[in-house]
Amino acid sequence: MTITEPLLIHKHSATLHGHRTSFSLEDEFWRELKTIARERGMSLAGLITEIDDQRGGLGNLSSSLRLYVLRYLKRTAALTGNDMPEDAERAEKARA
Repeated sequence: MTITEPLLIHKHSATLHGHRTSFSLEDEFWRELKTIARERGMSLAGLITEIDDQRGGLGNLSSSLRLYVLRYLKRTAALTGNDMPEDAERAEKARA
């Protein structure tokens, strides 16, 4: 991604503990959340619920989701010794 590339933010909805909620995320964060859920062998709704539960009512859900993705990618990079997780590397090469 280049700095001049527009950031597309979309509104998404989910049902968390029987209550409908919505949040806004950039497409890249949304794609990463789906990848993380797949890697962890869980549903996207399950991952979003887990993140929502962990935030304990602090901050907003959109920010919590972004921070989760950031921390997950940093942790993955530290464990593998890579600056970028493999999926991100493949995506960058595909864009080039």
